[in-house]
Amino acid sequence: MTQKFHHFYLKITAIVIGSFGPVFFLGTILPTSEPARWSLDLLSLPLDGLQTFHDPTTRFLSALTGGFLFGWGICIWFLQKWVYPKAPDEVRRSVLAGLLAWFFLDSAGSIASGNSSNAFINIIVLLIAAGPLWKKAKN
Repeated sequence: MTQKFHHFYLKITAIVIGSFGPVFFLGTILPTSEPARWSLDLLSLPLDGLQTFHDPTTRFLSALTGGFLFGWGICIWFLQKWVYPKAPDEVRRSVLAGLLAWFFLDSAGSIASGNSSNAFINIIVLLIAAGPLWKKAKN
């Protein structure tokens, strides 16, 4: 893998993470909550329609989650734009550290809350978001 490809792939990582933000933001408003409700239903397999966004606490948690995910995606976008050219390996390792921290805490919480199917989905998201960043790039 080259640094040029890593630099490009960080944009994909940013989009993968950040794209969950608007979906969960939409969950804060009942008339637009269906994409978030469906996502939550998918992440807590089986698809049974039991997940709802009627409770104000769920909508508030959706606002927080959407904001954090969108902000994290934006942060990675600008790390690749402004910092990666100056410190490519440090950015790569920082993004991987953040992804691994998310993966372990989110997966442990999913299992503890009875939604272990999400831990398996997290593996797929981790592999897509990290992609080639696992390996140090050649100049």
